[in-house]
Amino acid sequence: MTGPTDRPQRWNRLLELLAESGRLSVEEAAERLQVSPATVRRDFTALAEQQLATRTHGGVVATTVAYDLPARYRQTGGEAKQRIAEHAAALVDPAAVVGMNGGTTTTAVARALAGRSDLASSGDDQLTIVTNALNIAGEMVLRPHLRTICLGGVARRESYELHGPLAERALAELRLDTVILGVNAISAEGGAQCRHIDEAGVTTEMVRRSGYVMVVATSDKLERSALARICGIDQVHVLVTDTKADPAAVAAIRATGVRVDLV
Repeated sequence: MTGPTDRPQRWNRLLELLAESGRLSVEEAAERLQVSPATVRRDFTALAEQQLATRTHGGVVATTVAYDLPARYRQTGGEAKQRIAEHAAALVDPAAVVGMNGGTTTTAVARALAGRSDLASSGDDQLTIVTNALNIAGEMVLRPHLRTICLGGVARRESYELHGPLAERALAELRLDTVILGVNAISAEGGAQCRHIDEAGVTTEMVRRSGYVMVVATSDKLERSALARICGIDQVHVLVTDTKADPAAVAAIRATGVRVDLV
């Protein structure tokens, strides 16, 4: 067998397959992931224990409330996005208060965070996720070892993100240790950018309330521009991207003092 040996990576792939079909057998999952049936059975049991799936005879079925999502919010982007997610998740302090906006990359980071074995199970040192993304909140609330805070506001159907005065007012009462931003574009000149002005307002407030800003973006985002600026590059502490990133774009961002991790 030559499939993924990392448990969070396998779980993410299993959840993708569940989102597509609604149910999986041990045999099908073992064939798709190229791992042993025994490994799949252990993964299925673990997913059921975390209420991420329902165990059945010979397989699992999806937890509908969390995974009946449009195709754009199933995990996409291949190995590069997964590497970014796992690297970013590993940088987070296990007792931190972490803000996250919506998007496929931040969703992948949230799943990678939830899969970390070193996270506290309870108490004041529990990892706390603060998000305006309904899909991330819907997944994280099922993890008993995490505390999830979902901001209020008006929902955008296209992104599952909540925005508007209610979300910004809720953020005004919170303090974030770290914010993990998914973006549509990032550059030395334009900073972190997104497509929609309403989303930018809430995400900008997250940046204001955070002591540390981490942008997670696949390499193609370094070659784009977008309508609305979230924050200037001087407010970003680290960018996690993949090794296909344009060297000139990476050099320009590093020249501003931003740490760039290529994974």
